Amino acid sequence: MQIRFTKAFMATHVNLDALIPRQDFDEKLSQPLPTGGTRKETISANDLAKGQFFFPSLRKPDFQRETNEWDSNKILDLIESFLRKDLIPAIILWQSESNLNFVIDGSHRLSALAAWINDDYGNGVISKALYDGVIPEEQIEIGDKVRSLINKKIGSYADHLLSVSNPEKVKPEIVAQARILAAVSIQLQWVTGDSNNAELSFRKINEQGVPINATEKKILKARKKPIGIAARAIIRAGSGNNFYWKHFTPLSQSALTNTAKEVNNLLFLPKLKNPIKTLDLPIAGKVYSSQSLPITWEFLRIVNPLDAIDADDSDGSLTLKFLNNCKRVAQLINSDDSGSLGLHPIVYLYSGSGRHKPASFYALINFVLAIEKSDKLVQFTCVRKSFEKLLLENDYVVEQIVRKSRSAKAGLDSVTEFYQLCISKLYEKSSIETVLAEIFKMPAFKFVTKPMVELPTNEERNFSGPVKSRAYIQSVLPTAPRCGICEGYVHTSSVSIDHITDKKHGGDASSQNAQIVHPFCNSAKDKIMPALQKWRQQA
Repeated sequence: MQIRFTKAFMATHVNLDALIPRQDFDEKLSQPLPTGGTRKETISANDLAKGQFFFPSLRKPDFQRETNEWDSNKILDLIESFLRKDLIPAIILWQSESNLNFVIDGSHRLSALAAWINDDYGNGVISKALYDGVIPEEQIEIGDKVRSLINKKIGSYADHLLSVSNPEKVKPEIVAQARILAAVSIQLQWVTGDSNNAELSFRKINEQGVPINATEKKILKARKKPIGIAARAIIRAGSGNNFYWKHFTPLSQSALTNTAKEVNNLLFLPKLKNPIKTLDLPIAGKVYSSQSLPITWEFLRIVNPLDAIDADDSDGSLTLKFLNNCKRVAQLINSDDSGSLGLHPIVYLYSGSGRHKPASFYALINFVLAIEKSDKLVQFTCVRKSFEKLLLENDYVVEQIVRKSRSAKAGLDSVTEFYQLCISKLYEKSSIETVLAEIFKMPAFKFVTKPMVELPTNEERNFSGPVKSRAYIQSVLPTAPRCGICEGYVHTSSVSIDHITDKKHGGDASSQNAQIVHPFCNSAKDKIMPALQKWRQQA
């Protein structure tokens, strides 16, 4: 194989998932077409153009991972290899009874070429059609950058077509490349047999490629279950991939689309950009990353009953229930809903260098559900200021618990237990130092040790992204707004305005009598204030 992926792998993957639509192996067209005849042995560039016969016949199995593993350099190298007539591994296809051509191996290769030929790097006409025009801003930016890079290095496919009739209007190298396009092609191989044989071939071939982790396997296996459908719906904000929920009733489809979009906004807005230059951060990190789908999956798994995870859903009601459970918990964590705790992401969910921490996200979900169930929301509010100080000054604790547990999911219960112990001991009026000392004597937390403080050095003259983020957070966090009732940090997504002197006590509506508070502190003020006063008066 002579494809050369020599450039460094970038963190920004390009979403090419829309270029080849998904379909069930066994799904039939309403009017089956004749089968038989001689199959194509090769495909050319022209075969992958939107208006041609072959490209619209391509499908991906419904259980295939999203086509978003390649970055701009891999896409560029593939196109350059094609134009150099390098050996590109054969594309393996299987033809269904309805004459649809399923890609068994080579989805990224075909999608990369199709992206160039159709000028769609995740933000073109084909992608917009699949996602109903709702494409994340970050995906649009990445697509624009890839398009600019490839147009600069290779030239657009449109210019190559133009060179056929008007060679004087394009660069000489594009004219030369266009002549190559007239003859170059990619070899095709065909899997024979029924859909079971096709699926077996797909799994055997793809197990040799990019390893699939345990969570991804679960997502693929449960793709038609409520949790799998809900996860994909949330990630795409209810748009695109409706292949997974198109069999639901129209009413359920509409409700699913709207609720998934709401949950997406609650989890992934405001948009996360690195380095961090604002404290307005999302609770679930970046929506457009390799971690977003696993994070969403685990969120669904934590907030929904385990006995319903593997259930079937014929009309969409159970999937919608899963989504509504997510919506409620996300609102409880950080939103403008009247019962929201307004937990500031920078305190609970990000490292000092601005890195989103999935383990802390899972633990926070579990913790919030636990204190809600045990009716300890008011108790938490009383000690919130001290608890947030403890977390900010001792973020190594959660890190060590997760490391000891060997994964974010495995450490979920231990981190939750640590949080609950901190709340209980702080409520007993223990100092932060005493709280930690007592917890670290317990058998379950004896392994936690405070790391030695070492001042990091960097011989580079330019600041890295994490260093810039850390500098910003350290500078801005001390001046961040606090709740007028519990004195915890207030996030812009969860602000309520409260009367300092209540209206029932003669308080007016002047700005001098207004204070920012958490929605929960405002709505439950009649419960919180007496509890706070009693707690503060304790010896």
